[in-house]
Amino acid sequence: MIELRSLRQFVVLAEELHYGRAAERLHMTQPPLTLAIQSLEKRLGARLFERTQRSVALSPAGAALLPEARRLLAQAQALPQTVQAAAAGSAGQLRLAFVSSIAYGPLPRWLRAFRAACPQVTVQLREATLDVQLQAFAAGEIDAGFVLHAPGAAPPGFEALRVLREPLVLALPDGHALARKRSLSIAAAAHEPLVIFPRHIAPSLFDAIVGHYRAIGATPHIVQEAIQMQTLVNLVSAGMGVAWVPASLMQLQRPGVVYRRVTGTPLACETSLLWRTEAPPVVQRFVQQVRPRRQ
Repeated sequence: MIELRSLRQFVVLAEELHYGRAAERLHMTQPPLTLAIQSLEKRLGARLFERTQRSVALSPAGAALLPEARRLLAQAQALPQTVQAAAAGSAGQLRLAFVSSIAYGPLPRWLRAFRAACPQVTVQLREATLDVQLQAFAAGEIDAGFVLHAPGAAPPGFEALRVLREPLVLALPDGHALARKRSLSIAAAAHEPLVIFPRHIAPSLFDAIVGHYRAIGATPHIVQEAIQMQTLVNLVSAGMGVAWVPASLMQLQRPGVVYRRVTGTPLACETSLLWRTEAPPVVQRFVQQVRPRRQ
């Protein structure tokens, strides 16, 4: 093992090329410095300096060692700050999953603010539905995730921060008779062919939608399922049916699709940020960044 002290002695001598001046900078006498350099040369198996009675010069091996020694000393000097930054959550890695709907809402703004506040954090993003995120949490593959669920139904077993509550709106083919209305009741759309996400990717929200149909004595006529919200909108554009989507998706403009709000007892959804209690400090730092900006 090469000690950092030996590398520092080498660097100072390489800069001064004079044992006396180097020893003075190092606050030591010349004989111990000479012995220290000889010991380092023995450990490395190469002569680092060419010495004569009148001069000291770097050998080719010494010239090769100098930039590496400086780099190692700089890294060692920065080590406390690096460790402290990681402990404070301002450095490290954040593995963040998210449902697609939040990407049409405040997520881009939160990420920009977090990257500006913590430029030493590497953010790894992964688009994933709730079921996939739960598997990833169990496998230790993600640190936190934004999930979509019915109001008040965040998955148990996690720390959770509700970041968004918004109504569900109805996506309709633009040629549909209901598209001429500015707002609708759920009864007006109750018998329309429905495209919806599979229950297993957001069970509480799926059940809430079906429950609203049943509350008015109707049964949803499901004609197609799709995992991603934007895919549901594309299927609506293709004329396959209508779809309930978060209001933030109204920013997703697709030819052949219009969005209409629902009156009466409106359907709603929530997006929550989930993380484990034992999550690394960088997660808490991200939570702090998101919390003041929640809607």
